[in-house]
Amino acid sequence: MPGAAFFDLDRTLLQGGTGPHLSRAMVDLGLAPRSLPGQGLLFKTFDLLGENLASIFLARQATLVARGKDSQSFDDAATTAATVIAELVHPFALALIEQHKAEGRPVVMATTTPEHLIKPLADLLGFDHVLATRYGTREDGRFDGSIRGPFVWSTGKLAAVRHFAAQHDIDLRESFAYSDSIFDLPLLQAVGQPAAVNPDPRLALYAVARRWPIVHFDVSPGVFKIPVVGIELQRFALEALRSTFFPCARFDIQGIENIPRHGPVILVGNHRSYFDVAAMANVIRRSGRTARVLAKKELFEVPVLGPLVGAIGGIRVDRAEGGQESYDMAALALEGGEMVALLPQGTIPRGKAFFDPVLKGRTGAARLAAASRAPVVPVGLWGTEKVWPRSSAMPHLLSLANPPTVRVRVGEPVELNHRSPAADTKRIMEAISELLPPEAHQPHEPTEDELRSTYPGGRLPN
Repeated sequence: MPGAAFFDLDRTLLQGGTGPHLSRAMVDLGLAPRSLPGQGLLFKTFDLLGENLASIFLARQATLVARGKDSQSFDDAATTAATVIAELVHPFALALIEQHKAEGRPVVMATTTPEHLIKPLADLLGFDHVLATRYGTREDGRFDGSIRGPFVWSTGKLAAVRHFAAQHDIDLRESFAYSDSIFDLPLLQAVGQPAAVNPDPRLALYAVARRWPIVHFDVSPGVFKIPVVGIELQRFALEALRSTFFPCARFDIQGIENIPRHGPVILVGNHRSYFDVAAMANVIRRSGRTARVLAKKELFEVPVLGPLVGAIGGIRVDRAEGGQESYDMAALALEGGEMVALLPQGTIPRGKAFFDPVLKGRTGAARLAAASRAPVVPVGLWGTEKVWPRSSAMPHLLSLANPPTVRVRVGEPVELNHRSPAADTKRIMEAISELLPPEAHQPHEPTEDELRSTYPGGRLPN
């Protein structure tokens, strides 16, 4: 027997609830009173903390508002609200829905919201089935103020899911369930693959105790957000890497305004030093955004550090396997409107290549740009090698009295033709090069000591 994927709606597929949008649509069509005492406060409390008994009590009483009305009179309001709510659904939720469908699982919306109000939205989002509260009707098609079948909430939602599973030969042990609410615990405990999505405080504690995945559909898979407050862990990491915490370097950063504040962005820079990480982190922090950063797989294999890198938004790059997985993850992040940061050179050049004024890069950024049409914003880094050269296991800490200056310039988006990855990569690397100081463009015959500084441990190859 196959499994299915069951998705809660409010605070799961979207950040807040559908109540305000459904209410507005019904008010506009004269199907509901313009306002109820405390309604706005109730909606805000729900958005912040999730379901509570007061909101559920009102959801039960909503049958009285509909009593006597034609069951089809809500169709226009439901359709209107669906178009609004669909725009608020998290992109990574939509991607997960498509993934489950591609793997052969039926996707099911399981929500307390009345079926006649939410079915158009479920259809618009591509759900195969809807399990929602159904209102009773009279013979003339008007609502009679009752609930037909279970009230699809808590144990009632589990009852509806079990009934569906029996009808469609679904094995709950092979199924997935996603919800934000502690009241959906019966359902989450009944499936083999539960996940707490944007969990309320009690579900967050329970999920931690049970080691259930805690996910947020407004960020890339694997990115960790602090439960309840919903702040990305990466923001704390960026604060820890801010320039004021590095007495061994002075930062000269200009051009942050060239990074779009919203939407997909590809941030690319040259690679000169291990300290490039700190320089790029300060660029990202000053942009006011977070980013998904491509990094070598070896970094993810370090105990403790590896999982942390993944939790703050790192994307693992395994060149031995062709890098397709990292490309797909980066493409998904861009599709979700996030910023992706990478260094097209892939690794710090060694030997004479380090001093070559012509920068050479891999085609990943160009291919991502062609697929997503995201702007590519170049970043020129200079001086990071004076802080932490490749030959050193640690940054230079002996220059605290006169720390070197790390020069960072962020340029305007690169004009690409999106036809040839090789040609666009050349344009990207030239745009980065133009942001470097004049000495970066001069041919340079390095000394033996300079060559040594470009190799780990300062050891020249035989």
